[in-house]
Parts: sequence; C-alpha cells; structure tokens
Amino acid sequence: MERKTEKGSNSGRGGLAMIETGMKVTELEVCHDDSTPPVKAQTIHELHSLQKKKSTPSTPAGATEGPFGTVSEEERHRQQLQSISASLASLTRETGPKLVKGDPDTKADKEPHVHHPHPHYFASTSTSTSTVFDVSDSALKFTHVLYNLSPAELYEQAIKYEKGSFITARGALATLSGAKTGRSPRDKRVVKDHTTLHDLWWGKGSPNIEMDPHTFLINRERAVDYLNSLQKVYVNDQFLNWDPEHRIKVRIVSARAYHSLFMHNMCIRPTPEELEEFGTPDFTIYNAGQFPCNRYTHYMTSSTSIDMNIARKEMVILGTQYAGEMKKGLFSVMHYLMPKRNILSLHSGCNMGKDGDVALFFGLSGTGKTTLSTDHNRYLIGDDEHCWSENGVSNIEGGCYAKCVDLSKDKELDIWNAIKFGTVLENVVFDEHTREVDYSDKSVTENTRAAYPIEYIPNAKIPCVAPHAKNAILLACDAFGVLPPVSKLSLAQTMYHFISGYTALVAGTEDGIKEPQATFSACFGAAFIMMHPTKYAAMLAEKMQRHGATGWLVNTGWSGGSCGLGNRIKLAHTRKIIDAIHSGSLLTANYTKTEVFGLEIPTALEGVPSEILDPVNAWSNKKGYQDTLLKLANLFKKNFDGFTTYNIGGDEKLTEEIVSAGPIF
Repeated sequence: MERKTEKGSNSGRGGLAMIETGMKVTELEVCHDDSTPPVKAQTIHELHSLQKKKSTPSTPAGATEGPFGTVSEEERHRQQLQSISASLASLTRETGPKLVKGDPDTKADKEPHVHHPHPHYFASTSTSTSTVFDVSDSALKFTHVLYNLSPAELYEQAIKYEKGSFITARGALATLSGAKTGRSPRDKRVVKDHTTLHDLWWGKGSPNIEMDPHTFLINRERAVDYLNSLQKVYVNDQFLNWDPEHRIKVRIVSARAYHSLFMHNMCIRPTPEELEEFGTPDFTIYNAGQFPCNRYTHYMTSSTSIDMNIARKEMVILGTQYAGEMKKGLFSVMHYLMPKRNILSLHSGCNMGKDGDVALFFGLSGTGKTTLSTDHNRYLIGDDEHCWSENGVSNIEGGCYAKCVDLSKDKELDIWNAIKFGTVLENVVFDEHTREVDYSDKSVTENTRAAYPIEYIPNAKIPCVAPHAKNAILLACDAFGVLPPVSKLSLAQTMYHFISGYTALVAGTEDGIKEPQATFSACFGAAFIMMHPTKYAAMLAEKMQRHGATGWLVNTGWSGGSCGLGNRIKLAHTRKIIDAIHSGSLLTANYTKTEVFGLEIPTALEGVPSEILDPVNAWSNKKGYQDTLLKLANLFKKNFDGFTTYNIGGDEKLTEEIVSAGPIF
C-alpha cells in the first residue's frame, strides 16, 4: 500500500513525516481507549528525579539463593531447552540459540559452586548448521537465558542492572515503566489471516486493528534480534487458568527483571515438578519493549507496536515498557482460545460465599468493582479475569494488578498489606531516605500500580476455582442520576446491558469534562475482546440460563439529580443491596417496572431508603428527570446501533430480542 503524508504540519519525532498506511491515526477508532497521557518528563534523568523526593538512594546489597539452579543431568531437560532455543530462533536466518549451563555473573574460579535442585541459568548462543562457530548471528557473544528466577533473584537483577529500581520501606520493588505509563491500544495490531478472518471482530468500534503475517514477522525479527543481542534475557514459563482441564502454557521472554517479576506475580506459578514437564508453550510473548519498532514498517503509526499472531501463537512488544501490555495481551489471547472451547472468558471480579454461592462483578473503572467484590465474609476467586466453563468459574491469573493512586490503609487494607516483598510497584514516588511510598503523589503518572500474587490477599481461595455463578452483577456509575440503585434483569436485558458496558465520566475527572459523559465498553472490556460482543453475550446468557443465575444492574453513581445536583448513592446502601443479592432475599422482593428502560426495581429493601429505589421519586425536578432520562436512553440507543447488524449464529430473532430489551421511548 502506498504511504502518503498528510499535507500540513503533521510531523513526527525529529521533524520526520508521520507514517500513514492508507488511514489516518484519527480514523483508528478504538472502544474504551484507556491509554494514559505521556509521562511527565522529557529525559530519562527527569523521569528518575520524579521517582524520588530527595537524593538517589544507595543500592541495597544482598544475595539470596533461589530454589532453582544447575544440575548435572543435561539430558533430563533436553526437550525444555530445545523449546527455549526454538523460541529465541531467528526465523529468516534459520539460526537459533544453543543453550548451555552457566551463570553470567558467577566466575567459577572465584566463587564456590552452589548446587540447586533445578536449573535456572542457561546461556544461549546461535549456531548455524553450515558453520563450526558457536556464535550469535547478531553479535559475537553469548546471550544468557535466566530461566524462571525466584523473586529474590529478580530483585537482585533489577537493583543491580536496572536504573530506577529500589526496595521500598515495606519490601516491595519500586520501578519505572519508562515513557509509557499505560497501555497503547491504538498501537495494538492483530494478524488478519485465514485463522482470524472470520472469527475475529473487525471494523469500526473493534479493538482489533489488522496487520498482515509478513509485517508481523518483520517485527518479530526485530524483537528477537534485539533480545539475542543482549547479555541476558529472562524467560518465564507459567500457566493461565486455574482450571487444570483448560490450563494454557505461556512463555514470556523479556529483557527486564521487572517484567519477569511482574509476570511471575500475574500468571500462575508452576511447581518444580510442573516446570520439569512444561515442554513447549501454547503461546509466547517476546517483550523487546526497550527497543522501538521501525515506524516506516507497514501498518505502523508510531514507534510502539504490540502485535499478536493467533496462528503462530506469538505476541511481540516493541517501543513500550509498560508491563500491563503483557497481562492484557494474554487476556486477549484467552478471549479467543476459550470461546473456541465453549468456555466464556470474562473481564470481571468474582467472589464466593461460605455456602458456595458465586457472584460475578462487571464494571468499568470507578464503578466500585474492586471495592464491592472485596468482602471479608466471602472468598476472593479473582479481581479481574475469569473463565466460566462446564466445571464452573476459574481465575485466569495468579495475581492482582491494583491501582495505587491515593491508596490508604483505612480504605483498602488488603491491598495495603499485599504491598510487601515480592510485589512490584510501578511508577510510584517514595521518600529517598525512609523509602515510604507517597501514594497521593502523581508526579510520574496517575496510573500507579501494584502487582502481587493473589496469595497475598488473606481471603483468597487457592486454587482459584469455584462452582457455577449464581449472580451476575453489572455495575454502572450513573452520573446522570436516572438509573435505579438496583434492578433485576431478564436474560435479554442482561445481554443488552452486558454488550453496552455503560458507565459515566464525572465532570471534573478529566480536562474539558463540564457535565457527565456516557462511556460504553462492550462486555465491560472492549479493549481486550477478540470476537464480536454478541458472541460473549450469548454465551453468558446460555450459561446463566443453564445454571439458574440472575442478572442485576447496580448503580453506584448518583440519585436525585445528575452529578453536581443530586447525591452519590452511599456505599453503605450499595453494600446492603449486594448483601441482599448474595443472600437471595432480593429475589423474593416485590417489584415494579420503570419507564423507558423497563427495569424491574424492588419496592422495598431493608437498610436502603425506599425513596431512592425508584429514581423518579428522588428527583424534585420531575421535568429535569424526564429530560435526562431520555438523553441517556438516546445515548444507549446510539451506542447499540453498531451491534444491531450482527446476528448471533445467524439468528435474527435472538438479536431482535436483545434490541427490544433496551430503552423504549
């Protein structure tokens, strides 16, 4: 495709013309773009100065041995080593690394040998069948592969070799993600080929921006060459999905200890015995995020590119060091692989009562998903990603990725206590002397994060599996103030509101927002889904119907008026609502139906003022209520118009049933 530059002043870095491939950047419409502003620093020195409040701390010392080490029986691990070698192979040059034992930082003649029961240090070098030299094809040197290191070892690697890595007062590892402090959804690409042409959701509103297989291999070559040119790379072999019957093996090859520790926390950690039998992974990530993509490569619109090839079972990261790209990239993979097995993948929280009743929590940022799914009277299954199979609900991940901005011990005790040794803290600011973190300081970014193993949460259920869901709770922070605090949904209504994925941005939360703005994200996670939203909605409805689950719409936003006029619904009242859902008492309440949205609302609920249950009663300005209600209904209708042309399994009646479950006016 011919590449043209826009007339005018569109220029990139250093005055270079921006690269275009037949579409303007503004035409790349992405659902629920949650990218963050660039980091508030112009140079790497400025970035490091933002991280600390005083002067540069001294580097902590220490040497803690991990559970993995070299063994004498090389044949025992031959298949696994060949698998790693193949992962780091250069496809076009038909050469790959040869793995041998060795610790890159240990001199045998100076330091005593320490025996470990399992291998974790390997060295790689590329070898060609036509030569006798064991040398890399990208540099005359060895590339050492540090395999499944322990957190203690990764701490040492990060502190020794990665500027900006420090131990905080409570033992967490503070680090920086570079210029990118959030995901880059507009730079995500998916290979469009015979595998994905008909299965994936393409076109307007879809998060899947296409690229061709050849361009993917160009970027893969760039990433692998970069990784093979380094002195060392980190390899994690781990699992996704706690359900052993549907477990996925993943391999992450990265250049930073921080990334390796992050994925150690976020994926499911194999036992030494499982690691012995790991073999070839089902999916591999090549994280060369420190190295940019070539902006003159076809389909590129910046120096960042996150590329996924379903057929090759590979993902490449270039030009961004934000660790969340790996987490959400694997989530997208699960959104493709699981539905193929008739397993529903969900962007949701999940907890379970002591009697085995399971609740799913769906909601966008600011709706209270984390707060409401955290309940000390219930077991935590997971906070973000789940599968619902014939065996029940299972967590996809082995850890939690919590927001840290304004974190306090009083408000989020579990998260506060989870930030300890082994936890990764991204882009936080701390005191240079005490190493105490100031969670209110947003000097680097507002998107500060903590990644920790789910075992760090006291009431987490291990393994993270549960029976079939009894309730599906859809959370919306309605800043317009016209949705009821709680509504019981029919299956069709559940599908409609699940596809809509509604919440509202509050005035003042972002620059330029003067009044509430509706935000829609299909399936409450449009940035990560691979297939059409109605596919996931139909699967959700089928599983709910089969297992007798009930859908609920819970408004955690405003009542009695829009934001600025009405009042925020009290958290105590919302918790009473959630408790009534869990106990089943809300099912036996008396219900009445609202106008326009046709929602069934209870006439009374213990612990909740009856006047707020029907939103019209809470408004003193009845005309204002009607106008605002119709305004929101029109926004729902306009958003849903993009989904009405897709028939679920060719069934027009089912699609019509979902549309009719929306607002009628």
